[in-house]
Amino acid sequence: MNSNMKNAILILFVSLFSTIAVAQQSANVDKLLGLEDNQYFADRDSAYLDPIYGLKKLIYGNKRFAENKSIKPRQTDADLKNNELGQKPFATIIGCADSRVPNEIIFDQGVGDLFITRTAGQVMAEASYGTIEYATEVLNTRLIVVLGHESCGAVQAAMKLPENPPGHVVTLINAIKPASLYAKKTNKSEDDMLDTAIHRNVVEQVNLLRGLEPVLSRRFEKGEVIIVGAVYSLHTGNVEFIEETITSLPEFMNSKKATGSSKK
Repeated sequence: MNSNMKNAILILFVSLFSTIAVAQQSANVDKLLGLEDNQYFADRDSAYLDPIYGLKKLIYGNKRFAENKSIKPRQTDADLKNNELGQKPFATIIGCADSRVPNEIIFDQGVGDLFITRTAGQVMAEASYGTIEYATEVLNTRLIVVLGHESCGAVQAAMKLPENPPGHVVTLINAIKPASLYAKKTNKSEDDMLDTAIHRNVVEQVNLLRGLEPVLSRRFEKGEVIIVGAVYSLHTGNVEFIEETITSLPEFMNSKKATGSSKK
């Protein structure tokens, strides 16, 4: 067997292994959240009361969008005009300002469903924190999702580390730099390193919010609020929720501890 044939077999093996790993991660998330294969809908009121159920509602909505089955709920002129009495969004989305990632569309949600704050690379500062805390404390929104996306320009800039970035762009680069340095240590291809940095940036932002005093950290520890991360694929339209941000939720961590103690 020549070297070219060996390399081809190796590449095929790695590709198959990676596909299996991704499928397994998705299966783990599906099992933890109790997702159903042929389900596309989740009740709006239940999503507001239960953040895990709200997460399922987002996943089912994205499933509709990715499969070209969007129903565009609560998007009529009447829905737009009849909200003067207030709002009860069931999820807060911290997303990128990229115009290719319209949150209500990719999750197939309507007016009043999502409370959204967007900046390049989902980079947050004091105003962002206050906005998120407002949704939590005043609107009683219990689900927080940090949403990154494929081919993020802000992360690409952090990967390149230009010497003289214009204006305040340097603040974005500095915030994302830890994720870019993490990705570079993997010595993957350029595209794979970018994907790794995008993923890592979301994870670090999730951890930042989980530890943010005095509001979010305490509510998260008590299980009153859940904070998770996801990445949107521009190519497929799918939102992939990051497994480590799901399995590390107090609800699932506590159930693991309970299971472990019962076996002793």
